[in-house]
Amino acid sequence: MKKLGYQADSGFVLHDVEEEEKGQILLYHSEKIAIAFGILNTSPSKPILVTKNLRCVDFHTAVKFMTLITKREITIRVAS
Repeated sequence: MKKLGYQADSGFVLHDVEEEEKGQILLYHSEKIAIAFGILNTSPSKPILVTKNLRCVDFHTAVKFMTLITKREITIRVAS
């Protein structure tokens, strides 16, 4: 994703840590892990639906890159 231009937006990480560590925190975002699990465990023709309870700009940006790379339909539904 970084080769395509993705940069983590750490503005939503509220922990009092250095910027580099905030980027690391965003790598382990639970919804990103859920999408990785879906990609690995479902057929490429199946869409992936993620329902989450908070809106995070970085996550939405990351998913755009994931859809480009995997050529899969990934839908995000924010519960609120």
